Amino acid sequence: MAKRNTGRHGRSRKRRPATPSAAPQGSGEAGRAGADGSVTRTSSPAPRRERARARPRGAAERGGDGYRDPLSVGERPQAPWHPLPLSELLILVGAIGTVFGLRRGLRGGPALFAGIGAVALGTIEVTLREHLSGYRSHTILLALLPIIVFHSAVILLLAAVTQVPRLLNVVLLLIDGALFAFLFKLLRARFLDARRERTFAGRR
Repeated sequence: MAKRNTGRHGRSRKRRPATPSAAPQGSGEAGRAGADGSVTRTSSPAPRRERARARPRGAAERGGDGYRDPLSVGERPQAPWHPLPLSELLILVGAIGTVFGLRRGLRGGPALFAGIGAVALGTIEVTLREHLSGYRSHTILLALLPIIVFHSAVILLLAAVTQVPRLLNVVLLLIDGALFAFLFKLLRARFLDARRERTFAGRR
């Protein structure tokens, strides 16, 4: 008895090529069919260009021109003798003179004091200019400097005449504390007024 030839085994099968599925809209990717019917997904170059353009823009918004102090507002105030960097030169020359005076020991006293004075002058000018303009606060430093000068002057003057009693240091410390509180309050109020003026001018 002849075997029945079922159509299932005798019929040859042909593989149908897979149809590429449409890429979802807005995904930024496109489908590409290969020779074997497989689908490879390639990303569209448009989002890449958009991301590349967004990176420099974000960097510029964060301050692309270099480091910026988060406590400062606006542009650094210029000195009256701009563009001559007089204060910076004073600090540099004073630092060199201080190192030279320290290396010479007892014979380098004049160079040491001159160097310290030059550094102090340059530093005070920069900090006072930034503080009074509302650019950056230097309240503690500016309040301490007059106290240091006052305390040192009193001690040196009395030491040149007589022996300084220990009780005088206690009295001077009390005076220093009261003077510091007064100067701190005064300088802080002046800075806040200047900061408000600078912020309001930047918004206009």
